[in-house]
Amino acid sequence: MRLQDKVAVVTGAASGIGKEIARTFAREGAKVVIADLDPAAAEATAAELGEIGKTTLGVAMNVTDEAQVDAGIDRAAATLGGIDVLVSNAGIQIVAPLDQFEFTRWKTLLAVHLDGAFLTTRAALRHMYRQGRGGSIIYMGSVHSKEASALKAPYVTAKHGLIGLAKVVAKEGAAHGVRANVICPGYVRTPLVDKQIPDQARNLGISPEDVIKKVMLKDTVDGEFTTVEDVAELALFFASFGSNALTGQSLVVSHGWFMQ
Repeated sequence: MRLQDKVAVVTGAASGIGKEIARTFAREGAKVVIADLDPAAAEATAAELGEIGKTTLGVAMNVTDEAQVDAGIDRAAATLGGIDVLVSNAGIQIVAPLDQFEFTRWKTLLAVHLDGAFLTTRAALRHMYRQGRGGSIIYMGSVHSKEASALKAPYVTAKHGLIGLAKVVAKEGAAHGVRANVICPGYVRTPLVDKQIPDQARNLGISPEDVIKKVMLKDTVDGEFTTVEDVAELALFFASFGSNALTGQSLVVSHGWFMQ
């Protein structure tokens, strides 16, 4: 039980990568907060994962809403006894050529990824600092935190930004025993990625099959998608690491798509 009795908040946790991270944390003894834009899905996931581990709590959270983030984190801390881990995972994807990208959609994507990371981090740090028992902040970056792809200007911008934020949190949080790190997955076959396939096929003028083979997986060593389980294991590693020796870092899990 590597997270025995730790309180972990996972945003975007009602589906995909976030749900698998929450499941892994529950299995490892954590008290898990399922924070999601969809209140019903958050409650349903909390009930489902409550059968695996200890305490779970579903919290409605629009990560771009300052009041809702603060209230959700405060509720989680009051209900479960503090905040030990934050996984800032909530995200969206919008694909379009840069010269045709609508400014409102640009702002929407940056708000979810960057404003959401800032707001949830600030709320969690206030509890972590007050508690005096350290903590771990984990950001869901991407290979696009390191590389660029066509049609993804705001996404690439946001994912690069998360590495900068993590480095600042690592420096500021060190005196309080708070670590900050970034997970950088390759393509993970989630609904978010599935939605991109027809969009990219249309924009690039190729088939959906070629999007997968010639765009998404062409630079991997084995032509395989990264799995939600792969990402969850890395989140567990970051969450359970015992000292500030591992902080301010970004680790790629991508079947060799990007090699540092």
